[in-house]
Amino acid sequence: MANVLKMAIVEAIYSLRAAGLSCREIAKRLGIHRETVSRHLRLQHRSGLKPAITPIMPAGSPASPALAGFEAPTGASMAGRASTAAPWLEWMLEQHAKDLSTKRIHQDLVAEFPGASGVSYDSVRRLLKKLGAVLSPPFRRMECPPGHEAQIDFGTGAPIIGPDGRRRRTHVFRIVLSHSRKAYSEAVFTQSADTFLQCIENALEYFGGVPRTLVVDNLKAAVLHADWFDPELNPKLADFCRHYGTVVLPTRPRTPRHKGKIERGIGYVQGNALKGNSFASLAEENDHLLSWEDRIADRRIHGTTKRQVLAVFNEYERPTLLPLPATRFENFREVKRKVSRDGHVEVEKAFYSVPPEYLGRDVWARSNGRVVRIFNQKMAEIAIHAKHDHGRFSTSMNHVHPMKINGLERGIAYLLGKVRPIGPHSHTWAQAVVTARGVEGHRVVQGLLSLTRKHTCAQLETACETALSYQCYRLRTLRQLIGRAAQKQKPLEFLSEHPLIRPLDDYAAVVARAIQRRQDRPDMDEGVGRHGIGIPVTATELRSADTNSHGIPPATSPDPLP
Repeated sequence: MANVLKMAIVEAIYSLRAAGLSCREIAKRLGIHRETVSRHLRLQHRSGLKPAITPIMPAGSPASPALAGFEAPTGASMAGRASTAAPWLEWMLEQHAKDLSTKRIHQDLVAEFPGASGVSYDSVRRLLKKLGAVLSPPFRRMECPPGHEAQIDFGTGAPIIGPDGRRRRTHVFRIVLSHSRKAYSEAVFTQSADTFLQCIENALEYFGGVPRTLVVDNLKAAVLHADWFDPELNPKLADFCRHYGTVVLPTRPRTPRHKGKIERGIGYVQGNALKGNSFASLAEENDHLLSWEDRIADRRIHGTTKRQVLAVFNEYERPTLLPLPATRFENFREVKRKVSRDGHVEVEKAFYSVPPEYLGRDVWARSNGRVVRIFNQKMAEIAIHAKHDHGRFSTSMNHVHPMKINGLERGIAYLLGKVRPIGPHSHTWAQAVVTARGVEGHRVVQGLLSLTRKHTCAQLETACETALSYQCYRLRTLRQLIGRAAQKQKPLEFLSEHPLIRPLDDYAAVVARAIQRRQDRPDMDEGVGRHGIGIPVTATELRSADTNSHGIPPATSPDPLP
């Protein structure tokens, strides 16, 4: 049985609480349990009894007209340590009476009083709020026109207990139309993006129409990057909204009041439909929720609208909902992949090509049972493939870089077109090769094109003309013809020096020394020698002159003059 306190202690609790003390401090001072203090404070709040909150002035503070009517409660004191702004409380209340904001009061306090330089804005705000001088503005209630908005959230569902006694946790998805409060609930095991979209789609089918906006919190299935001004939505959710013609508006992070209708709706389904219940399967729980919506939730008189939920929905909201599209949203699996060095991405153990400019970059891949679509970071489609089995490659020729496409892959028409500029004989020879050798001739034509890197078009034309006359269609013969023609046209080089031929300068030196030796011997008879130079010179003299000029006789050459 709850403890019954004397009235004096209850009044002391209220007074100390009005002075700003915490429940723990009040319990410590009065010698009672803090839960007892909390209970009496809750009873006070529910009953609407609010004792007068009076400011507590520092000792010796002068009287002020701004403080008229305030009286400090008996036995009360400020909670914790004194506020650093307390010495200037009288002045701050005077400024507040002039309808100045708390920020302005703090600015003026620091500017006018040198000793207040260390007083923070939070100290001023807390002190004024504790004295009742600062009142938060009331929340503005937002009501929506019919068909304009729906709010969505997840909560904890009833557990699933299988035949083996294993207990499995569930989540309850709930969406509420903001005008009529018509709602739809569904139990699920996960909060993945696919499950989230499926639940929304089931709810829209249940309503028979689409609201213009969907208000969600920042769950990962819907929002990749939370930002009040410019959130980054899940790309699949963005496509889902485009398909149904609606818009998703995430709330401000950690601000549940922005979707207060669904916050209360989650508590309603948890406390009324699911509390104390357990189910054997997920289907059984969803059947129970669907029946509960029809029997209880739709038939109730809503506490705010004071009208029956189903009646307001049928009369006002259903006609204003946007029509459903002809087909349901094509559900697909979406993954983020990095393009590998071979220009492919892996999706469900198969490989699909992308344009070469995306090599090494991140892309998005979406797949269903039939096709695989690949998108860039701006969600523009860059490739589409038929779905393949595990380990298979799907490569589009449009995705292969031109430098990596072999001439054989382009076809024989492409190769013959490359041969045509060489000349008519070369083109005719290439056509004849393809006709005579079939598929093998394709590579021969490719070899003919490779000869243009070393030989001129005129040389190739001459060789191809000769090969055509002999009906020879082998590339080896063509190379030989080009080589022979090059050898015939090659001029003979003049040999100015050779190991077996003595230079003419040596002969001139030998003759000059012989003449000199002859002049040194006047006793020799003059006459015409065997060389016709008018001076008889013997072979012995030539050898002697040659030996003297070179130091050693030549070993590899015969006598220059026999």
